[in-house]
Amino acid sequence: MSATPHKNRVARRILATAAGLATVGAMVAALPAGADDRGKPAGHHPGRTVDVQLLSFNDLHGNLEPPAGSSGQVTRTKPDGTTEKVDAGGVEYLATHLRTARQGNPYSVTAAAGDMIGASPLMSGLFHDEPTVEALNKLRLDVSSVGNHEFDEGARELARVQDGGCHPTGGCFEEGKTFPGAAFPYLAANVTNEKTGRPILDPYFIWERKGVRIGFIGVTLEGTPNIVTAEGVKGLKFGDEVETIDKYTKVLERKGVKSIVALIHEGGAPASSSYNYDCDSPGAGDGISGPVVDIAKRLNPQVDALVTGHTHQAYVCTVPDPSGKPRMVTSAASYGKLYTDTTLTYDRRTKDIVRTSVESANHVVSRDVPKAADMTSLIQRWNALAAPIANRPQGFISADINGRGSSEYEKPLGDLITDAQLAGLAPADKGGAQIALMNPGGIRSDLVYKASGAEGDGVVTYGEAFTVQPFTNMMNVVDLTGAQLIAALQQQVSGSNEASPKILQVSRGFTYTLDMTKAGAARVVADSVRLNGAPIDPAKSYRVAMNEFLAGGGDGFPALAQGKNKLVGASDLDVFNAYLAANSSAAAPIAPPKADRITVVK
Repeated sequence: MSATPHKNRVARRILATAAGLATVGAMVAALPAGADDRGKPAGHHPGRTVDVQLLSFNDLHGNLEPPAGSSGQVTRTKPDGTTEKVDAGGVEYLATHLRTARQGNPYSVTAAAGDMIGASPLMSGLFHDEPTVEALNKLRLDVSSVGNHEFDEGARELARVQDGGCHPTGGCFEEGKTFPGAAFPYLAANVTNEKTGRPILDPYFIWERKGVRIGFIGVTLEGTPNIVTAEGVKGLKFGDEVETIDKYTKVLERKGVKSIVALIHEGGAPASSSYNYDCDSPGAGDGISGPVVDIAKRLNPQVDALVTGHTHQAYVCTVPDPSGKPRMVTSAASYGKLYTDTTLTYDRRTKDIVRTSVESANHVVSRDVPKAADMTSLIQRWNALAAPIANRPQGFISADINGRGSSEYEKPLGDLITDAQLAGLAPADKGGAQIALMNPGGIRSDLVYKASGAEGDGVVTYGEAFTVQPFTNMMNVVDLTGAQLIAALQQQVSGSNEASPKILQVSRGFTYTLDMTKAGAARVVADSVRLNGAPIDPAKSYRVAMNEFLAGGGDGFPALAQGKNKLVGASDLDVFNAYLAANSSAAAPIAPPKADRITVVK
């Protein structure tokens, strides 16, 4: 497949999905098999090598406008060792940075590692992320893996995102225009139809320019069904990342493609939050942990580089492959705040990447460059369509209330959201809730005091509230025993969540101690769990409010799926907005909560 995806959509087709999609066409056409051996070249060979520029990013989540507050900042370590926060992001600036980076690089390919859409601010989310796909087309994105959020609306909608067409219920959002779909291939090598066993999208993409060929294999994390609503992944099977990439590496090799990049929507956690932290100090990959490290250590040595995502962290590391050789593993934080520039030296004789020559660095999408005019126009166009809904005032705050931008386990915005859920669902006819729980991953932004438009400082608009909670999950109230509640708290820091804890946000009156000096479930001090000062009784039943995703056991909380006597309430966003309206005014705005419900021992 050539590097001009706009002209080559015919070469990409969605395969049959469990959602009932028809099979339409074939995958990337086969390339001639190469006769070269599989050995890696030992060094750079001037005259027969070409430097390929790989630009990459991940987890954009429809953030076309600069993310607000701390969600729109990255941390930089200065030469003297101190750190500073830098404002970053916004597709008008991302476009300028990428276009500038490409200048003077005839061999340049742009790739993404998933979650381009889903959990998006209102301007994109209201229109089922058509604005974001349009922006990515204009950015000249060549290829992306799917991420878990690409499945938020199910396989059928993902197929529409790829191939185009108007939304089945929303219709065409702009008069006289039909959504063209993504001009780049979404890759889903490890997502198969349960009935046919075939990938629901292309598993790989071959980028070609003047005889240089690089294969891209795209996967999402195997655990996607645990973090997406059941409806979104119905009829789909998610395979092991390493096994899948190894399988398609062999397929690409048979087609004569020996330069291979894996796009993996799974990630790691560097020891520092600074984007320019050296995670190879003191040794290769020593400063990074998490699932992607295990993947990188097991993945076929023929894969030359890993572009990763999901954890919203920034890192450029070399992790040893199974043969012990260093291999580049990168991630560019989230929300378009960074992009990664990697140099892949391609040897025309071996058709492979000279691994010893691979260089990479993350760059800030700073806001001190000219805005890309085509992106400004795109944002203005879609904002005009969203404005009647987006600009409605919902309530008032006295200062920034940090959610996504907070690095603490308990977030001030988490306290506010759970208090809103408790207030909305405590009345007997609304469920009789005594406690409310919120998954931290469902909080997508901060509430920022500074006005985003003409509404005035401290005014929370519908668009801003939607950006915080974009999933429109219905609220559930269920009976859980005290023992089940404590088990759920233990699941925050054990099982699938042990390596990367998911600390639930809790409503007022619910308190406990989290001892992070211990391991696994023992981190939750069981006899410290209290409701309004009284110890939780393991045998007693409590009414607990949470969104339907958590109530289904999502995010690794099977204990929460054991709830009985379920009552379904309003959506999380409606409950939140109702609380803002009832509990704030211009004269008496809501102040940031103290975030003092969970005592953390470190």
